[in-house]
Amino acid sequence: MNVIQLNRNSGSTNTKAPENGIIAALDVGSTKICCLIGEVKADRRRAPDDADARQINVLGVGHHAARGIRCGSVVDLEEAEKAIRLSVDAAERMAGVTIDQIYVNVTGGRPQCQTFRGATDVSSSAVGSHDLHRVVDIAMDKIDPGRRVVLHATPIRFTLDDARGVRAPFGMYADRIGVDVNVVTVEPGAMRNLGMVVENCHLNVAGFVMAPYAAGRSVLVSDETELGVTLIDLGGSTTSISVFAEGKLLFADVLPIGGTHITSDIARGLSTTIAQAERLKTLSGNALPSLYDDRELVTIAQLGEHGADAVQKVPRSKLTSIIRPRVEEIFELVGQRLDNTPATRKAGRRVVLAGGGNQLTGIREAASQVLERNVRLGMPHGLSGLPDAARSGAFAVSTGLLKYAAKPDVHTAVLPQITNVSGANGSYFRRMGQWIKESF
Repeated sequence: MNVIQLNRNSGSTNTKAPENGIIAALDVGSTKICCLIGEVKADRRRAPDDADARQINVLGVGHHAARGIRCGSVVDLEEAEKAIRLSVDAAERMAGVTIDQIYVNVTGGRPQCQTFRGATDVSSSAVGSHDLHRVVDIAMDKIDPGRRVVLHATPIRFTLDDARGVRAPFGMYADRIGVDVNVVTVEPGAMRNLGMVVENCHLNVAGFVMAPYAAGRSVLVSDETELGVTLIDLGGSTTSISVFAEGKLLFADVLPIGGTHITSDIARGLSTTIAQAERLKTLSGNALPSLYDDRELVTIAQLGEHGADAVQKVPRSKLTSIIRPRVEEIFELVGQRLDNTPATRKAGRRVVLAGGGNQLTGIREAASQVLERNVRLGMPHGLSGLPDAARSGAFAVSTGLLKYAAKPDVHTAVLPQITNVSGANGSYFRRMGQWIKESF
């Protein structure tokens, strides 16, 4: 069985948004696995293409500590399956429904972004569907992923003669048309294993969506994605970066460092357990020093000690001195990655922090100091019925996946199937090109 084929008859992605019905999303993270189940209802008073025409009501939420997952990749099939089953079961019980298909996020597989350009003469005075088909085919034919697979393909801009930045060229007059297609590729092994685990839970994968893109759907507002913004998702063992501008995803990357590294630093530096270190980080941690850190004491359970030596009190400043260097390292790595991508120029000076890591005290100010940009904290929005406990940055990816399931972005192609994509005389890319052409 092909574990990641979305449309088993045609091999193409069904991007039509459901007007009514049950939708589901699965965020497979390294620290928690979260399943959301929602119901889509169409608002007949609005136009079908209105983003608010489909209202999403969250029916069920289930989450469980992640097992068998490391840096977004499956490292233990059995443990990962158990954790996913528990999360899905909890969401189904809360929602009172049983699901059979689900959208899943992708963090592993070392994603890479590239832009491919195609250009051709317009066959008549105005751009027609044949011209769109041909120019997209030219761009897609340049993709040579080798042993990687295409996850997303996004046409980010068209060119008509000397006019750049054309969004919808159909029917416009020009002698020559060009297109830039932003392509995200990943290594196939991580997706194969994740798809297999999900199908072992008797669920069909409705689509794979890159985690940074899903987080953007959840926490960014339309003006930000239009004017330009950088989204940083501070996860457990990964930090995702994405750049949006002109309403599209221009760049995405994942760094293998996150909140669990801060927790491990605390555990080692204060000789305590991982659980105690996580608690200290959450309740007393600060990314930046404060005036009263030397006066405030935190209680630490010492690792392996008993009796009178089991508990130690240290100044809060010591805890901060452990957290701060790692936080600065994360943002320095993010800054280096952004400095090396041309897309950053379109992001302006706006940064949004999402993920569970954005709940650390002082994280916003630390990011602003290191990156020298304006920073805000991103929280999920646009969903009704979401429990208060899930209205935090930690649920950015799962809520974004649910919004994607309700209204798949017509500018984003989800991988139809894992095959040898460079074979079959490029048939995979022709299907992808056909899909993009039909989106316009």
